This record gives sequence, C-alpha cells and structure tokens, in this order.
Amino acid sequence: MKLSSPSFPDSHVIPDEYALCTPAPGAHLTLAPNRNPTLVWSDLPAGTRSLALICHDPDAPTNIEDINQEGRTIPAAQPRGRFYHWVLVDLSPQLGAIRAGEFSEGLSRHDKQGPEARHGARQGLNSYNEWFARDPEMAGKYFGYDGPCPPWNDTIAHRYIFILYALDLERCPVEGEFRAADVLAAIDGHVLATASITGLYTMNPTVKI
Repeated sequence: MKLSSPSFPDSHVIPDEYALCTPAPGAHLTLAPNRNPTLVWSDLPAGTRSLALICHDPDAPTNIEDINQEGRTIPAAQPRGRFYHWVLVDLSPQLGAIRAGEFSEGLSRHDKQGPEARHGARQGLNSYNEWFARDPEMAGKYFGYDGPCPPWNDTIAHRYIFILYALDLERCPVEGEFRAADVLAAIDGHVLATASITGLYTMNPTVKI
C-alpha cells in the first residue's frame, strides 16, 4: 500500500498553500489559503472496502502559556502532544486520490461544515475545535481539514503526518460528531494496511528545515 502527494515530497516542507497560517513581513502571521493537499494512493490490499485518513501533528506544545508570547520561546525539550488536523472516513478506495482543495478551501470561522463531505465521505472534528474555543471570534465546530499553524515562537519545525488506513469496513462505525480517537477505537481490528506521508512546517523564520 502506497501513499504519496504531488503537493509535497515525503519529509519535505508543506507549501504555504496547504497551511492555515503563514509568516508575514512585519507581522508574526497571516492567513494562508488553507487548501487540503493532493493525496494519491495505490496498491491497496485485497478486501479493502473503505479508507480512513487522519492527519496529526505530534509536536504540539502542551504548555499553552508559552504559545505565541512575545519575549518567550518554546524550547525543543518542552513536552509535546498530538494536534489533529484532519479526520476523514468512508472514503471510497476507487477514487484513487484526493485532489487539492476538494475538502478545504480557506478558513471557515465559527463553523466548518460536517460531518457530510464530498464523495460520500464523512469528516470528524479537528483539534482547532478545542483551540478556538478560547476565542469568541473563532469559537465553533471545525470539521475536516485545517492546515498547519504552529506557534511562531517554537524552536522546532513541526511534523504533519497523514496516515491512510485500508479497512475491511464499508462504513466506519462512528456517528454524529466524532474525533480521531473515536475513529481509531472504531477501526481497531479492521485495519488491513496503512501508509503515511509526512510534511514539515514552521512559522519561526529562525528555524531552518
């Protein structure tokens, strides 16, 4: 089973087109196009009835008091946790690919629609759902893909891992509003194979990739 992307090579920098935020002259950040990248799969195992896709950043700082604070930096040694950027289920194996911008184009403030999505798929809530809950101007439900926007004062580049799961299930047994943890629990014992691709991104101009 293989997963690739013409949007960026594995273990290379994700272009700004696929980020939520990007560095800006005279400012720490500005909004980016926030398009989902193209993903292409092949060599699925026999018996694959549907696909699930989860993208997460394993490098999210766990001490939120330091995030994007003037005069502070987030050291590489700070404890890190997972931040989920995309949860997608019931994807047809026959599609062969997800095209750039099919599932996300720009930032939808307050409510990014879901769970119903294109091609009969369904999208779960990503971690911006919890992050933006602190901000009255942004609070809402964020389904599907929202791209990288790591802290501009972090001293490391973040990894964004897209994992594709080949399932022996025609429909993932999750209902309503679901998250990555719900999907991972529901597909336990039904995964025939996985494939992944990793992109890198930083908002800190002093961090070299």
